[in-house]
Amino acid sequence: ATKPRDLPVPGRELSGVHFAMEFLHANTKSLLDSNLKDGNYISAKGKKVVVIGGGDTGTDCIGTSIRHGCSSIVNLELLPEPPRTRAAGNPWPQWPRIFRVDYGHQEAASKFGKDPRSYEVMTKRFVGDEHGVVKGLEIVRVHWEKDAIGKFSFKEVEGSEEIIEADLVLLAMGFLGPESTLPEKLGLERDNRSNLKAEYGRFSTNVEGIFAAGDCRRGQSLVVWAISEGRQAAAQVDNYLMKDENDVMISTERPEESTKTQDSNRQAVMT
Repeated sequence: ATKPRDLPVPGRELSGVHFAMEFLHANTKSLLDSNLKDGNYISAKGKKVVVIGGGDTGTDCIGTSIRHGCSSIVNLELLPEPPRTRAAGNPWPQWPRIFRVDYGHQEAASKFGKDPRSYEVMTKRFVGDEHGVVKGLEIVRVHWEKDAIGKFSFKEVEGSEEIIEADLVLLAMGFLGPESTLPEKLGLERDNRSNLKAEYGRFSTNVEGIFAAGDCRRGQSLVVWAISEGRQAAAQVDNYLMKDENDVMISTERPEESTKTQDSNRQAVMT
């Protein structure tokens, strides 16, 4: 599940606005190739960095930017701040949606004196200079409410608009399923999150003989899920192939032997 979720607001095309994985991949490659001496990476040194989106990817962007030597770091999240303990609507055995402090947040607090995260914030547009380089973001505070049927939605807080400075913006808002090229060519159906449609346990897609497992089926997740589903899917593929093999009777007789056998059988029936 490598297709990143974009943020299609005015100014998205400005230089200095990057997907998180673009930033992280380039950094890792340059680090392994030359210990960052080749310059083939997106540097956060001396820059005001804004990371949009949380999760592990957002945390990695924060930590990497600090290691580069950024001058400031802000992490914007659209959702409300999670509670310190499980909410009533998040019982065991569901994954606990609670407030967590990861390594990137700790490093930011140590270097800049506070947690970099700001919750219930929506980006309305990117602001650039005359050279097409990002210089800031216009943001607005939002408030989440639950409607009569229990569905959450947010509303902008009137008068809360402001512009914050930024030299580097990293989009870490999750992923929208696998890259589209292969599924489109194979005619594979997708779900409403753009992941490949395949029932858990069977892993078969709408195209016979094609199976899907791991991130491309369930969305971006932990490697343990990919390993587990990969093993289960392999068993389903084996069952599929063995079924085909058992359904097809392969004769080892030469044509003339087959004819003799048929004649013998015919004679036996006739007598």
